[in-house]
Amino acid sequence: MVLSRGWSLFLVGVGVWTWVIWPRFAVAIWNDPRAWATGTVGEGSPTGFLWVHALLITASLAIGTTVGVLGVRGWRASRRRGA
Repeated sequence: MVLSRGWSLFLVGVGVWTWVIWPRFAVAIWNDPRAWATGTVGEGSPTGFLWVHALLITASLAIGTTVGVLGVRGWRASRRRGA
């Protein structure tokens, strides 16, 4: 498959966007009282709410990283084809 420069740039943008959004979401989940058994942030054991969101965040960052890497590889390949 050959990616155009435009699509490659789009994929890089999606990868960057993922790394901008999801870490901030992780902080919000960590600071949510529902994430902790005692209802106090950082105290007690983590609840299912925290674990489910941690899995979601991890998967999203992995997918975003993969998409971004594919975009960079597509961009570099399109530069080689253009030369």
